[in-house]
Amino acid sequence: MIKSMTGFGRHEVVEANCKVVVEMKSVNHRYLDLSIKMPKRFNFFESAIRNLIKQYIQRGKVDIFISYEDYSEGRVSLNYNKGIASEYIAYAKQMEEEFHITNDLSTSVLARLPEVFTMEQIEDNEEQIWSVLHQAILGAVQSFVQTREVEGQHLKRDIFEKLEHIEQLVEEVESRFPNVLLEYRAKLEEKVKELLESSSIDESRIVAEVTIFADKICVDEETVRLKSHIHHMKETLLQEDNIGRKLDFIAQEMNREANTILSKANDKKISQYGIDLKTEIEKVREQIQNIE
Repeated sequence: MIKSMTGFGRHEVVEANCKVVVEMKSVNHRYLDLSIKMPKRFNFFESAIRNLIKQYIQRGKVDIFISYEDYSEGRVSLNYNKGIASEYIAYAKQMEEEFHITNDLSTSVLARLPEVFTMEQIEDNEEQIWSVLHQAILGAVQSFVQTREVEGQHLKRDIFEKLEHIEQLVEEVESRFPNVLLEYRAKLEEKVKELLESSSIDESRIVAEVTIFADKICVDEETVRLKSHIHHMKETLLQEDNIGRKLDFIAQEMNREANTILSKANDKKISQYGIDLKTEIEKVREQIQNIE
């Protein structure tokens, strides 16, 4: 299914002790450019996050925002260092004996001494965090891809309509060409009559001049190739994912043929058709830039 390169997705997962929210948005880009903003505690998972997203997205500048709320209360633990406390007590007794002073070391005083009690951060359970993070990213990506697919269908319909218009313009060019030759022949005969002031005209000379003129302005090859490109683009639009670059190449070839038609045009109407062709093809190219 055709996908647009613009999209948005959001998903949140709430567990007993945390909440993870993932938001994604994207714009057009020639390649895949992922920008991830997340808490430092998730840096370890960056490679896995990128690999997961790349399974669903091939092109576009994608911004991913990940937020994390920790609801747990026991993120730190209190440790009692018995060895250090014993040393404090031993040195206090030694000072009492050496300096003949009162040993007033109490439990409350001992507890306030450095390193007797320490606070330690409880390490994160990586498997549990990744499980929640994976669910949130997967939900956001699926929502994101869905919006891209919906927009892609809109682009597809719009491009088909424009291609129909381009085909009509090509047919107008083809139908106009014989009339251009007839009008040129009539003008040529009239001019020869004026110059020769006689009704006697060398028919073979007129035919030769018209043939030379027809060869110069003939756009049969261009219109045939242009029709072929239009047909090719329609077939490509019915294919699966990753057709953006291919469509862009076809549009370039269509534009090349339109330029040639315009450069060969020696007729006001064909020139106008050529300008209209280039305008419509450029509109198609603009839409194609949005396709993944």
